[in-house]
Amino acid sequence: MLRSGVVTIAAVVLVLMALAIGWRAHTRGRFARLKADFKRSDRPHAPLPPQPGGQDALMLERSAIEGGTVPQFLSATLLPGRGMNVLQITARLPKKGVVKLLDSPALEEATKRMNGTGTDTNGRESLAMGGAIEAPWAGEIFGTPSGDSLVTSWRGTNVKLPAERRGGTSVATGGLLLSRAGTSVKTNVMPDGGEAEAVYEAGDYEGAWPSRMQVKSTLQLSSRALEMKVVATNTGDTPQPVGIGWRPRFALVSDDRGQVTLRLPSVMKEEIPDRRSGAPSGRLVSVEGTPGDFSPRAGTALKNLSLNDTFVHLRQISLDSGPVVELWDAANDFGLRMTMLSPSIKAVHVEAPADRKFVLIEPRFNYDDPFGHEWSKEENTGMVTVEPGKSVQWRIRLEIYGPPAAEDRYR
Repeated sequence: MLRSGVVTIAAVVLVLMALAIGWRAHTRGRFARLKADFKRSDRPHAPLPPQPGGQDALMLERSAIEGGTVPQFLSATLLPGRGMNVLQITARLPKKGVVKLLDSPALEEATKRMNGTGTDTNGRESLAMGGAIEAPWAGEIFGTPSGDSLVTSWRGTNVKLPAERRGGTSVATGGLLLSRAGTSVKTNVMPDGGEAEAVYEAGDYEGAWPSRMQVKSTLQLSSRALEMKVVATNTGDTPQPVGIGWRPRFALVSDDRGQVTLRLPSVMKEEIPDRRSGAPSGRLVSVEGTPGDFSPRAGTALKNLSLNDTFVHLRQISLDSGPVVELWDAANDFGLRMTMLSPSIKAVHVEAPADRKFVLIEPRFNYDDPFGHEWSKEENTGMVTVEPGKSVQWRIRLEIYGPPAAEDRYR
């Protein structure tokens, strides 16, 4: 027994010695790694590349569901330094893999183009890529030329806006938020995606608008839906008109426009007598029963049609949460459904040039030239009057879906 006890003690001692030696080697290695990491942290980091508007782009991302048999959103790239432009949205399609849903250049190229000069004066390049958020009006305003500006009026108050010449007239396009940087920006990670928010203390837009304004933009991404909300608050002491819109340029994944159908919630559109200027006449015309009628529940194929029209008098189908626009790609078995959740959204502008691979769908409060005298007093042109301390909300939901039963898709 004594001998076995001695052997046991010796074995324990040897194990302890081995553990001690191992621990010493481990700590030496760990300290060496810490020391190396510390040395590396002293090295200067490479500067970040320039970002649009001088603020870092935001990326909302989620992991794809493996083996998924339905389309799903993967990411959204946002530019808080450029009025919260949604530069890109990506998705995974069962038949095609990862695709880009918006007609946009890469971030580096976008940064080069968004330089504040030349074609980007007043942030105009934001209208040519991704999805620009427009405020305090959406679309176009026409008026009396005044140098590089135009003058129009609201409730007897003159409004002077930066403008460009087109077809012999002056036009201001896309609002005054396009080139603004966020006053505060934050993001939140969520179980199936994420959320981003940017606040813009726009003031009176350097004297261009009747009162001061705060704009708060929020975007939430999940696998099947992208929810967007823009809230404009009157932070001044006088009433002001507000129009809000979003201008996404959806890329056509299919090369065959005959495989792409569009559904719109209206047959009434603005009459544009002179396409060179784009100014509305103040009359509305019906497209019902024509090749340009996109109101059927199954939609209408784009084929070789070119669109550049603003549709109004939007209609809501029973059981929907608001008027709906749908873009269906039969070749790739997926669709995008945009539901207008705010009753103040009175118009949808659509552009689909026959020789280009995008469809622009712009849900917005106001008609084109909402202050224009061409409109009758009975026509509500969509600008919302917001009193001091009050707010108005613009909100939409964008969904991605696969080939459902016909009665579900066209409900």
